[in-house]
Amino acid sequence: MTDLAFHLLLFLFAAAFIAGFIDSIAGGGGMVTIPAMLIAGIPPLETLGTNKLQSLFGSGSASLAYARHGHVSLKEQLPMALMSALGSVFGALLATIVPADALKGVLPFLLIAIAIYFGLKPNVGDIERHRRISAFLFTLTFVPLIGLYDGVFGPGTGSFFMLGFVSLAGYGILKATAHTKLLNFGSNLGAFVVFVLNGVVLWKVGLVMGVGQFVGAQVGSRYAMAKGAKIIKPLLVIVSIALAIRLLADPAHPLRVWWGI
Repeated sequence: MTDLAFHLLLFLFAAAFIAGFIDSIAGGGGMVTIPAMLIAGIPPLETLGTNKLQSLFGSGSASLAYARHGHVSLKEQLPMALMSALGSVFGALLATIVPADALKGVLPFLLIAIAIYFGLKPNVGDIERHRRISAFLFTLTFVPLIGLYDGVFGPGTGSFFMLGFVSLAGYGILKATAHTKLLNFGSNLGAFVVFVLNGVVLWKVGLVMGVGQFVGAQVGSRYAMAKGAKIIKPLLVIVSIALAIRLLADPAHPLRVWWGI
């Protein structure tokens, strides 16, 4: 496609900043950047590939911010990030041959369930709880599974990682957020490699949006560290519900097609 006009690049930069801010706290930045790129006239496949490029800046920026303040050890969590990336590579490859209608159909209800879990569970806060699964098993099973999902489809990946860290690993919500960003970086990187090999990444657009993502994630992560569960928990609930509504509002959603509405 031809180069985008300056005002469209500025629009995408602003969208990426907002997405980086939201994503660094509660995930769901893709529900801002993907529609923005489609509105700007970028084809769907290039939108997905470019979205992974610019998302790398946001998740990487947030990971560095959380690491600098001691909420995550990048070195210790590297195996998890690698497993997330590996799962995402297989997911992105599967996306070329497996229809995503089944995922699209059930995803809004999974997101609503996550919103209900975090919204109604009173003891979800910054204090760590009992671990229900070993770190080794968590790394070998849950992490690559969510990474695979991110490669196949993507929306809500951060919410699913958050749910796993809080409910299975027993993390407090701020620590879970910090670790989620690193695994998001891994899954973004894995899928990004596949999209690059398929030639569907718009580098200029992705880099411009990447700058917006980086700055937005720095602002968002600092805000999350200052406010803790008081901001992360409600924003996670809001983002999960908003993403579910957006998916259900799509005329091409399988349930709407099935019901003829």
